[in-house]
Amino acid sequence: MSRNAPPLIRLATEADLGAINSIYNHYVHTSTCTYQEVPDSMEERRAWFAKKTPWHPVTVATINGEVVGWGALSAFRERSAYRFTVENSVYVRHDLHRHGIGRALLADLIERSRAIGHRSIIAGIDADQSGSVAMHEQFGFRTVGHFKAVGYKFERWLDVIFMHLEV
Repeated sequence: MSRNAPPLIRLATEADLGAINSIYNHYVHTSTCTYQEVPDSMEERRAWFAKKTPWHPVTVATINGEVVGWGALSAFRERSAYRFTVENSVYVRHDLHRHGIGRALLADLIERSRAIGHRSIIAGIDADQSGSVAMHEQFGFRTVGHFKAVGYKFERWLDVIFMHLEV
């Protein structure tokens, strides 16, 4: 696989779930970019995917047909008045950071949000994930909250930064 090839972004299919789960579960074990502490099984990943709709899509980034990252839009809150606000997720395979894959996924999610008719995108980012914060800032997200010690993983307290983009 050429790491310099631009990624192709497309809607995810069930055939992509193994790669999506592998990318995500790596971070469950190694990073504070997710506050999940127990990896998802394939059954859990299938159930998650089955709940996705055109209003809340999952996308993948591929290079030469190989899934190298994924993104998703999810409901921000359950109450109906929040229906035009989504939360974004972007995960890139751990050995392919800083190759533009995350940027391509986030740019695509923003465009999809506009096309769908969402009003706002929220990003909840661990405060230590400076690369993710910087990437969101490049797309116009602004910090709207910093919550101290609201997560606990790897035997330490974690801060969450909430960022917002009006689309």
